[in-house]
Parts: sequence; structure tokens; C-alpha cells
Amino acid sequence: MSTSEPPETRAVGMRVELCGTHQAARLAIFAELTFRETFGASNTPDDMRLHCEAHYGEAIQARELADPTMTTFIVEHDDALIACLQLRQHAGKPNELEIQRVYVDSAWHGAGIAPMLIRTALDTARRAGATHVWLGVWEHNPRAIAFYRKHGFVDSGEHTFMLGTDRQRDVIMSRPLDEPATDMIGER
Repeated sequence: MSTSEPPETRAVGMRVELCGTHQAARLAIFAELTFRETFGASNTPDDMRLHCEAHYGEAIQARELADPTMTTFIVEHDDALIACLQLRQHAGKPNELEIQRVYVDSAWHGAGIAPMLIRTALDTARRAGATHVWLGVWEHNPRAIAFYRKHGFVDSGEHTFMLGTDRQRDVIMSRPLDEPATDMIGER
């Protein structure tokens, strides 16, 4: 691929696929590396270590991938994992799904990967009978907040996110599913 290729055309021909349990090791590595790259400079090394140990090991990913209340999607390029997203169904809340871990390799930011993942998540949630989706995003992540707003999510609350020993505030953003996912086609 030419490095002069416009970023918005790089995702052409890529597909979002379900992640299987056999991919737990590579998902664990990708998720931890992406999380550290995104949030490492804003958090202490100890809190980052504690969080990553609790959430990104191969065994942890294998359990999540086998969990029937979770669905994990991935995007690959030349056999390399470049993005992932998880959907979670919480007990007692059949009409809503949580979107979590929308991780895109930084080399692929601006290439249309995240909108492609969000469209997949919205379509999947509709097929599952959900009427809305929600997610938590760190209050100090303005790029992500702006992205979600651009794609129809609105602020709807807050919750605490524990990163190691650090109690952090996440903005809860939600979106109804009464609009087709194609409303984002062409958005970057």
C-alpha cells in the first residue's frame, strides 16, 4: 500500500468480522497495547499495570470471547489486527446493549475503521432487538467524545471507571436505534 494513499480510502475492502476464542492471545496483546498507547501518558505506570493485568490477559480474553452476553468484532489488514469493538448485553436489560473497547491502531485513525465498527455494532444491536446502545468514555478523551457525538450519541449520564486505584469519571453516551446504521455511510 502506498503511504501517499489518502487515509479515508485505506479502509476500502476491509471487513468487520467476529472474533473467535482461538484469537484470544492476539486480541489480548492488541487491546493492551492500544489501551496503553491511548491512555498511558495520562495515568501512572502502576495504575496502568493494575488495569491491564485485570482486563487484558489471554485467559481473560478467552473467557470474554466465550461469554454469550458479549460479542467481539475485529478488523484485520494483512493478517494484522488493527481494530476491535465489543458489545455487551447486561442482565435484566434486554432493550439495550453496551458498546465497549472501541480500539483502533493509531496508524489507522482517520481511515474509516471506527465508523465501520460503529455501523456493525448498531446493526448487530438492532438484530438483537435492542432499542438503544450506550457506552462510557473518559471525560478527558475529547477526540472520542467528538467522534461519538458525530455519530448520533448524546450525553446521558456518568459513571465511575476504576483504572487501577484511580477513580475516574466516564461520560455515559447513548443513542437510540430508530435510525438505520447507514445514516453514517460516508462519515469519517
